[in-house]
Amino acid sequence: MAKKRRGMIIKNTNTKAVDIEMATRVIRVGPGEEKSITADEVRDPALRENLQIRAISIVRPTTEEEDDVLRRELFGERQGSLPGGVPGSLPPGVPGGE
Repeated sequence: MAKKRRGMIIKNTNTKAVDIEMATRVIRVGPGEEKSITADEVRDPALRENLQIRAISIVRPTTEEEDDVLRRELFGERQGSLPGGVPGSLPPGVPGGE
């Protein structure tokens, strides 16, 4: 059985805000602020670049509950998964849908 990929909590280690323009969305992380990102976003080149220049750091993997909260924030109250995640009950044509 394949291990389920998790999102991550990232933190801005800079003294100024950092804007990260990922393929899925753009996030602004204020100084010292933490944000949740999806498992797919962990692999995004823009995020990785910010990790390499130490503008942000990974704090820890998200919990299952934090993944659920982020999923609801990004996709509303629909049940299901994020693109590339475990299939859920999103309708066809919606990223992550059957």
